[in-house]
Amino acid sequence: MSAKNMVFPNIESCNPRLCISGRISRIQRIVSEIFRHELKPYGLSNSQLSILFVVAKREAVMQKEICDILYLEKSSLSRNLTRLFSKNYISKLDNGLVQLTQKGKVHLETVIPAWNRAMVTAREKLGNEGEDALQLVLNNLVN
Repeated sequence: MSAKNMVFPNIESCNPRLCISGRISRIQRIVSEIFRHELKPYGLSNSQLSILFVVAKREAVMQKEICDILYLEKSSLSRNLTRLFSKNYISKLDNGLVQLTQKGKVHLETVIPAWNRAMVTAREKLGNEGEDALQLVLNNLVN
C-alpha cells in the first residue's frame, strides 16, 4: 500500500482544538501580550516582573523559593535573574538570599500603574466568570 492510500485513524480521530495544553498556551499568549504591551516601556518581561513581585513581597528569598512559587525552571529563573542583577534591580546577600535594591523598588513602584492597566484590560476580556474559572483551574492543578 502506498503512503497515499494509507489510512491514519489516529490523525482522523484526533481533534487538536480540544488539546488542553494548546488551549492553555493560547490563553497564556493572549494574556501575555496584554501585559507585554504595558510593560514594554519599562524594559521588563512578564517573568521578570513576576520575580520582582515575589522578591518585593518576601523582602529576601532563596532562588529555589522563587522557582517553586512561580513554577519556573531553574534555567528560566537564572536567565531572568541575570538581567535583573545587571539592571541593579536585585542583589544577592552573603547568605544567598535575593533582595530588591533601592533602584529595584523605585522601578517596581513606577511599573505598577502599567501593570494595573494590564490587569484592567485582562479582567475586561475575561469577565468575572473567566477570572474565577482561571483561579479554579489553577487551584485544581496546584492541589
